Amino acid sequence: MFDHPSFDQHERVVYAHDAATGLRAIVAIHSTARGPGAGGCRFWQYNSTHDALADALRLSRGMSYKNAMAGLPLGGGKAVVMIDARSPKTPAMLEAFGRFVDSLQGQYITAEDVGASVADMEIVATRTRYVSGLPRTAVSSDGNPSPKTALGVYLGIKAAVKYKLNKNELRGLTVAVQGLGGVGFELCKLLAADGVRLRVADVREAVTQKASHQFDAAVSAPDQILFERADVVAPCALGAIFDANTIPKLQTSIIAGAANNQLATAEDGARLHAAGVLYAPDYVINAGGIISVGREYLGGATAESITAEIHRIPVRLTEIFERSSATHRPTSELADEMARQLIAEAR
Repeated sequence: MFDHPSFDQHERVVYAHDAATGLRAIVAIHSTARGPGAGGCRFWQYNSTHDALADALRLSRGMSYKNAMAGLPLGGGKAVVMIDARSPKTPAMLEAFGRFVDSLQGQYITAEDVGASVADMEIVATRTRYVSGLPRTAVSSDGNPSPKTALGVYLGIKAAVKYKLNKNELRGLTVAVQGLGGVGFELCKLLAADGVRLRVADVREAVTQKASHQFDAAVSAPDQILFERADVVAPCALGAIFDANTIPKLQTSIIAGAANNQLATAEDGARLHAAGVLYAPDYVINAGGIISVGREYLGGATAESITAEIHRIPVRLTEIFERSSATHRPTSELADEMARQLIAEAR
């Protein structure tokens, strides 16, 4: 593991197996310099344990950077649970995962992520108190962080459009949204209300048809939407989608979406910069959800204070854009540098 290309001085990487429920999980804690490692739990069908480890390592580092840039007193952690036809997600498995989280004694705080719902986390919370994003701690709604993530991405898109296209409104622009899960669909609602022409894609036809009817959106294929002509491309599905092969195919000037780890490698940020594409670093623009669940977990927050923090996302993005322009360096590189500095200062 120490030689894994995604290993980045992680503090702890813990594996768990529960034969009775089929639980196979990995929790990666990247840094606790700013506080306990906080990040959601992803239930996914991985091709191999190596792929699951890579996801946990990359996502946990992203959470360290995300929480630091959001100004939260939290470190970075992430859990992945490997599921398949032989070991599907069950209530018993969720309880076993809760016991696993509890064994870490608060060094890791879990929450919803891809493949995990608020209801799932309620079951996890019957076995551990180290769970965020629950209705009982929510200051509004049901604790689901997706609408808050979507709000941050929407505000980030507006900031990117203002900076790159010199436009103060989104009306009439074309935005391509890949992935219509909890965040992607909520993002479409906000964009459609602003008069955006939407292109959407998802592996679930029923969801794309719903978006087509509700938002008058054009439907594209999931593997093609990134490369269609659009003012903004908003990836809201899985990561590692921009690399040496895909970047030359882009027909957009702005990438601003909710997906984690959108760049396949660190070098791909430089490739986007060289191509003239303004990239909103994913862990900066998609921090609305962790701001919401993190503040609710820590206590003392109000709906108004959480919304105010989310509205600072475009301020941070604009600072990164301006630094990039002034130094001729990629936005991704500058954001990483800023996040590492914040973590180092906490140490």
